[in-house]
Amino acid sequence: MSTATAAARPGAVLADLLPASRVRDAALVLGGAVLTGIAAQLAVPVPGSPVPVTGQTFAALLVGTALGARRGFLSLALYALAGVVGVPWFAGGASGAGMVSFGYVLGMLLASAAVGTLARRGADRSPLRMAGTMILGEAIIYAVGVPYLALAAHMSLSQAIAAGLTPFLIGDALKAALAMGALPTAWKLAGKR
Repeated sequence: MSTATAAARPGAVLADLLPASRVRDAALVLGGAVLTGIAAQLAVPVPGSPVPVTGQTFAALLVGTALGARRGFLSLALYALAGVVGVPWFAGGASGAGMVSFGYVLGMLLASAAVGTLARRGADRSPLRMAGTMILGEAIIYAVGVPYLALAAHMSLSQAIAAGLTPFLIGDALKAALAMGALPTAWKLAGKR
């Protein structure tokens, strides 16, 4: 299938522009996990919060969107499993499931599947729909991460919101804006080949 045909086909995600094979799918899943692990190393501490600002959530949402729900979920599952067994690629080189921020990693699993499902429905083809997709993905990550933070760090829910959600909203808006331009542009470029 040509790139133009894949780009025009409903239900396609960016990864579908590559020739189909099990090797391709395995490489994409592994590559998505590695990308997320590398992006997690871009970590900036947030005063008063045990959760740093990282590139991890942005990478996880891009992986889900570009690979689709199944491959995106598998990629984030590989990322999470490898980190739990000792690969030091969670935020700041951490590993293991004992971190108070591990709930965000779990949320990324669900978010990658959700944004991948929306991408298969064309949500990654226009800036406005891409913004909505990213916002939904971030909301899913917070819906799991913030309550987990509250339990793991022995915080009230309002304290967890103040430490694990509020400081990140401006950065999330910037991530959504970046995705609004990047993914629809990638589709436009693919359609011109």
